[in-house]
Formats: sequence, structure tokens, C-alpha cells
Amino acid sequence: MVNQVVMVGRLVSEPEIKETENGIKFTNLTIAVPRSYKNTQGEYETDFIDCVLWKDVAENTCEYCKKGDLLGVRGRVQMRTIESKEGDSIRKMDIVAERITFLSKAKEKEHVVNER
Repeated sequence: MVNQVVMVGRLVSEPEIKETENGIKFTNLTIAVPRSYKNTQGEYETDFIDCVLWKDVAENTCEYCKKGDLLGVRGRVQMRTIESKEGDSIRKMDIVAERITFLSKAKEKEHVVNER
């Protein structure tokens, strides 16, 4: 059986390194991935996909990537169960990224000064 995901999208927010109680480094990212087809209104929709990165992959991504950068993500789907504040069990799907490819930097906003 195969559990493999490959996607390309933009980083939604600045990555931030965290540590587990055991000292293992990780980060959670959301990648904006545009769909390859138009909806009934003729517009392209975007999916926001949660990813978790561990150890060196997490550290390198946090060091070299910023919000808006284009990333290639290769990994696997993982389901987990979390408990809500009300005590309900909620199933959550994440992509566990095994490899991140830095494809391009976000475009810097140009600052135009109007002179009078």
C-alpha cells in the first residue's frame, strides 16, 4: 500500500520552531495550494493544507522560508484524534512532510514614494 503526497503551494504564515516535552523540534505549517480547475463561478479555489515537519526538516524550513514562499512538499497523510473543549473526539488529517523543496521566494512588495 502507498501513502504518499506531493504538492506545491505557498506558505501561509511565518514558520516557527517548537519543541516537544522530549526536546524534539517540529513546526506546523499551512500551505495554500490552488486547484487546477475552475469552480462554477469560473474562479480557481485554493485549499489550505496543514503540514507537520519534524527535526532537521522543521529547522531548515524555519531558517530559510518565509510567508509567501513557494514550496514543494513530499510526505504522507496521517490521521490523529484530538479532544475538543467539550470532550468530543475529533479526527484531524495532517500531511507529515518528509521533504521540503524551496522553489522560490515571495515577491518583495515594492514601496513607491510619490513626490509632489
